[in-house]
Amino acid sequence: MYFWNLTIKIIFLSQTTTGILGNFSLFYYYLFCYGECKLKTIDLIHFHIMAANTLIILSKGVPHTMAAFGFKQLLNDFGCRLLLYIVRVGRSVSIGTICLLSVFQAITISHKEFCKDQKVKAAKYIGCSIALLWVLYILINLIFFVYPIIKMYSKNMTTKQDFGHCSIARRDETNDSLYVALVVCPEIFFSLVMAWSSGSMIVILYRHKKRVQHIRSTCNSSENSPESRATHNILVLVCTFLTFYTLSAILQGCVALLYNLSWLVVNITHITSLCFPCFGPFILMNHYSIIPRLSFVWMRNIRSLILK
Repeated sequence: MYFWNLTIKIIFLSQTTTGILGNFSLFYYYLFCYGECKLKTIDLIHFHIMAANTLIILSKGVPHTMAAFGFKQLLNDFGCRLLLYIVRVGRSVSIGTICLLSVFQAITISHKEFCKDQKVKAAKYIGCSIALLWVLYILINLIFFVYPIIKMYSKNMTTKQDFGHCSIARRDETNDSLYVALVVCPEIFFSLVMAWSSGSMIVILYRHKKRVQHIRSTCNSSENSPESRATHNILVLVCTFLTFYTLSAILQGCVALLYNLSWLVVNITHITSLCFPCFGPFILMNHYSIIPRLSFVWMRNIRSLILK
């Protein structure tokens, strides 16, 4: 048991530290690289994905790390529900924004000859869609934040759900039905749209590769072609996201429906739900060559400080 305790502590600490460093590094990159001009549409989407991931890490990763190191039951019922509310908003916005990214990439690839006016319109629609996602999920999840507090004062609730750092009263059937209708069903829909749009992109890139293959010289291998690299990027991003979030949803469903689960299963559920928010930034850094430019920006700012 001591070995598993130590392992869980190391994993939580590593995940949280890595996630904070990765997300804030991307924030640094976007703010300093595009501080004097407007963000590109795809960078704007990435920025909001990182914002949602940061909310999840700070409201879930940090408290669970503290609980793993013995700092338990630090928050009252209100504080615990507030953290759960922030986690839900971050998770929902993250799924919706990544779906938006996948659809935007599919449209861009299928319509390569975008004129300037179309790009401006697309950026405007993307900005409005992201803002709508934030507002919508802030309001929707507010229902799950307020309703149990009202219910708590109208009826005694003795069954508690322990999160380690705090505990709250378990949801009732009405709350569960609302959660399925307003959160779970849209998440399933977003996941299906994401899989469909990503599959469409892979098909488009594969057909394009076949069309241009006869004009490529023999010295350029098909593995190093732009189409192959783009296909690989799409597969890594989408498969990583869908794998972690599907596994997380299954485990969270088991925790919600089953009682008296082992301490290890509960912690594995929390670790799985933090995987994509923590490691997602490094997928973007690797596949979009952000690390060299991030290092260049950091060195440039250090040099400017020294010259001052």
